[in-house]
Amino acid sequence: MKVRASERMAVWLGLAGLLPFLLLSVSVWSPDWRALAQPALLGYSALILSFLGGVRWGRGLSADRPVEYVWAVLPSLWAWAALQAPPAAALLLLACGFVGQWWLDGPADRLPAPAWFRRLRALLTAVVLGCHVLAVTALFA
Repeated sequence: MKVRASERMAVWLGLAGLLPFLLLSVSVWSPDWRALAQPALLGYSALILSFLGGVRWGRGLSADRPVEYVWAVLPSLWAWAALQAPPAAALLLLACGFVGQWWLDGPADRLPAPAWFRRLRALLTAVVLGCHVLAVTALFA
């Protein structure tokens, strides 16, 4: 089975996008790095959650479904609201945002996408969720 160049690129970029989550969530455990890593993780997490809304925006453009624009801006609003909370709560809210976005985009009737994209999103969401749990745990250790 031949893998298309666009699929390969999406997989590599998706995996590369996990690096800041992985590095920052581990760095939160270090007292020397926590002051830098914690706000960086919160900011990156909010940025990526907002980015996921773009999938819905594209759907609204291609399918002439205005309601998709509403769904497209919700991740950004959720991320912004999460950033107003204390760090541990913000991380948990952002984690919930990623899971919620994955759930909304999951079924084919909600967001038609190839099977490989759904598998990739599931993997990326699971790793991001794990990173958030790791970082929250560090804040209480």
